[in-house]
Amino acid sequence: MKKLTAYQIIDAKKHHKELSFNEIKWFVEGAVSGDIPKYQLSALLMAIYLNGMTTKETASLTKVMLESGEQLKFKGAHYVDKHSTGGIGDKASFILGPIAAACGVKVPMIAGRGLGHTGGTIDKVESIDGFKTNLSSKKFKEVLAKHNFVLNGQTEKIAPADGLIYSVRDVTATIESVPLITASIMSKKLAEGANGLVMDVKTGSGSFMKTPKRAKELAVSILNTAKQFKKGASALLTDMSQPLGNAVGNSLEIIESIDTLKGNGPKDLTKLSVELAAHMVLLAKKAKSINDARSKCLEVVNNGKAYEVFEKVVLSQGGKLKSLKNQKVAKTQTVVKAKKSGYIKDFQNAQIGLKLVDLGGGRKLVGEKIDHSVGFIFHHKIGDKVKKGTPLVTIYHHKKQANLVRKISKEFSDTIITISTSVVKKPKLISKVIV
Repeated sequence: MKKLTAYQIIDAKKHHKELSFNEIKWFVEGAVSGDIPKYQLSALLMAIYLNGMTTKETASLTKVMLESGEQLKFKGAHYVDKHSTGGIGDKASFILGPIAAACGVKVPMIAGRGLGHTGGTIDKVESIDGFKTNLSSKKFKEVLAKHNFVLNGQTEKIAPADGLIYSVRDVTATIESVPLITASIMSKKLAEGANGLVMDVKTGSGSFMKTPKRAKELAVSILNTAKQFKKGASALLTDMSQPLGNAVGNSLEIIESIDTLKGNGPKDLTKLSVELAAHMVLLAKKAKSINDARSKCLEVVNNGKAYEVFEKVVLSQGGKLKSLKNQKVAKTQTVVKAKKSGYIKDFQNAQIGLKLVDLGGGRKLVGEKIDHSVGFIFHHKIGDKVKKGTPLVTIYHHKKQANLVRKISKEFSDTIITISTSVVKKPKLISKVIV
C-alpha cells in the first residue's frame, strides 16, 4: 500500500477524483490528532466545497466522523431527534423537543454552535444561567430517561472529528456544501443514538441552501445516508426568506420559545414547531397518522405538559428558573421605522444574521465569546401592510454601541427590509415533505 500524504489527497480531490474510505479515514484522523495542520484541512474542505463528493465518499466521511468518538446506543423506534440546517431566528428545537417528549418520544438532542450568519442552538440555550451543555454520557442518559428530552453540546467524546471540521468550516467559507453538511449532521445524530431523524431543511435568503433545488438535494443526501445506516427519516423543506418568529438573538429567542411553549408564540414559529414535532411523533410510532400526531402535539402545548418538560430539563441540566422568568436582555433599545407606506416585500435574511454578529451576538473567530443580551425583534412579516413611520424592528443593544446601531438602523430601513407599493404574496412556510 502506497504511503498516504495530505498533499496527494488534497490534490486528488482538487482534480475531482473519488477518495477511498482509507484516504478519508487517514486524513480525518490526522487532522484530529494534530498531525495534519488546519491549513491543510482547510484546503481539503475547500476542494470538497468546490468539487463535491460522491454518495460513497459522503457515507465514508460520515462513518469516519462517527467512529472518531463515543457512540451512544438506544433500542427502539421511539428515540427520534430533529435537525435544522439553520436560519435566522430558528429556535424551534427548544419547542419541538419538549412537545415530542411530552407525547412519549425520547429526544436525545446534540446540537451545535453558531455557523456563519446563523445562530447556534447551544449558544442560545447557554443564555439561561447555569445551563450545562457539556453533560457526561451518564448524565445525558439520566436526563433523557427521566424527562424524555435532553439537550447537549458536542463534547470531545462525541464525534470529535465533526467538532474540529465544524469550527474550521465556520471561518473558511466552506459551509454551504451538501456532503459536508450531510456528514456533519449524520455523524452527530448517529453518535447520539437516535433511531429516527426529522430534518428541517431551510431554503431562502437566510439559509445555506438558497434555492428549493439545493434544499431538496441536501434533504435527499441526508435521507440516503440515514437509509445506509438503517435509520428512519423524513425531511421538511421550509421557508427561510424571513426570520422565523419575531426574535433574533440568544436571550430574546429563549424568551420567545418559552412564550410559544405556553401557547403565546408567533403563528409561524408555533406552526413549524408543531409540524416538526408531529413528524417525530409519527416516526416514533406514537401516533397512527400525521393528523393524529399533530393533535397530540397541540394537546400537550395547550395543557402545559410541553412547557413542564422544558422546565424540568432546564433544572436537571443546572439552569436557573429565575433566568427563565427574567431573561437578561440589553437595556438600550432603538426602533427602526418604515420610510414609506406599502407592503413588506422581502428581508435580506443573511444580512440580519451578520448584523447580529456585528453587535456581538455571534462570533467572527473560533472561540469568541458571545453577548447573549443583544438582538432584534421584528414587528412584521412578508406581505404585511405598513404605513410610513410604522416600527419595523427594535434593536436591543448597549449604549456604547450607538454609532454602530445608527449604521445598522440605516441598513435595515434602506436595504435589509424592502417595502413595495404593490401587494406582496406571503411565502409558504412548508413547501414539501419527503419521507
